Amino acid sequence: MRNEGIEEALFQFMVDVVNNTPFYGLLGIELLRVGPGFAELAVVTGEQHTNPVGVIHGGLLMSLADAAMGNAVRSLGIKAVTVDCSTLFTSPVLLGEKVVAKGKVIKAGKSMIFARAEIWSDDKLVSSAEAAFYKTGEVSL
Repeated sequence: MRNEGIEEALFQFMVDVVNNTPFYGLLGIELLRVGPGFAELAVVTGEQHTNPVGVIHGGLLMSLADAAMGNAVRSLGIKAVTVDCSTLFTSPVLLGEKVVAKGKVIKAGKSMIFARAEIWSDDKLVSSAEAAFYKTGEVSL
């Protein structure tokens, strides 16, 4: 994982949050990179992520996109919760593929933050998402 320009204390806080969030652990989400207003997270897909037709379940991609966008918000020192999220699936993900979500804050207002994410498998865009977050406070370090 790489810090690309945020305060070191905030970076360490984010590393701890990602590594100690039970849901992230359940899915296998790992932090790759973080900088001001962006975060990149990844999952190596396994059997536990498949749907009944044998491809990776869209819920994994939605969760990964939400995590990338939420951590992009957190990289600005903002605590927030997702209030709306829309996801588009553009290509199936197959078992064993590594998917990388790139989240970015588009606009941070007083109480609402808007973000986008793209999810890639190698050089193929497999999903994109947009979300709105409600600010609940500031990250305390």
